[in-house]
Amino acid sequence: MDYKNCNIGFIGSGKMAGAIIKGLIKTGFVSSKNIIATQAEKEGIEEKSKLLGVRIILDNKELVKNSDVIFIATKPNQVMGVLKEISEYVTEHKLVVSIAAGVNTTKLEANLPGGTRVVRVMPNTPALVGEGMSGIFGGENVKDNDLNFVKELLSTIGKCILVENETQMDIVTAISGSGPAFFYKVINDIARAGEKLGLDYEKALLLSIQTAIGSGKMALNRQTDMETLISNVATKGGCTRVGVDVMEDKNIEDILYEVIQSTTQKASELGK
Repeated sequence: MDYKNCNIGFIGSGKMAGAIIKGLIKTGFVSSKNIIATQAEKEGIEEKSKLLGVRIILDNKELVKNSDVIFIATKPNQVMGVLKEISEYVTEHKLVVSIAAGVNTTKLEANLPGGTRVVRVMPNTPALVGEGMSGIFGGENVKDNDLNFVKELLSTIGKCILVENETQMDIVTAISGSGPAFFYKVINDIARAGEKLGLDYEKALLLSIQTAIGSGKMALNRQTDMETLISNVATKGGCTRVGVDVMEDKNIEDILYEVIQSTTQKASELGK
């Protein structure tokens, strides 16, 4: 499929779909004229259209008819109903991309015409500020150019990785899908510790947030391994080393493994 000047439709125009739409337009990936979205109710449709800068309609069938790429951006429990509604309008020339959590490609393909090309995406909420992290998996009929297109598209709202086994999407869900909440908690707990020691909470929170941002950027642009980054700050005999020793004594690695493992397991259960 030639994706140049393709029409992209979003069934659902909530926060995540809106983030992707804004990213596409802001980066010039596609013209706003080539994007259409739907929402379930008429109320607020004009306001949403102005906010996103695209045409928003009520009819999912019309959207599918006029789109080359269809994003399923509804709540997970609404996906099967939507697929039943649009199935007869999904032709072999269309690509279906689902960002619905927990709905695997087997279910998607089973409710669409045979041979339909399906890509499953797990985005996360930092996409709302252009710093998203997405995992993608291609279904049975997907071509390399389909995956390359979706990767390039998602790069407009952050970064993405391709996983080769769909069960790994549950790990993606735990690390990046649920991850923001875990990082928020760590950031807040560090700030609260500063408050308990006598620092104003808002000042402590800013210190914690900006340190997390800076550390993340340094880690992302690292030219060495993570252990070296740690030791570069936690020098022997210094105050940072004392703090790192406490983390190691408390088995923070085991705690975080349990966090990710339990979240991964829950994501797997929801997908069954």
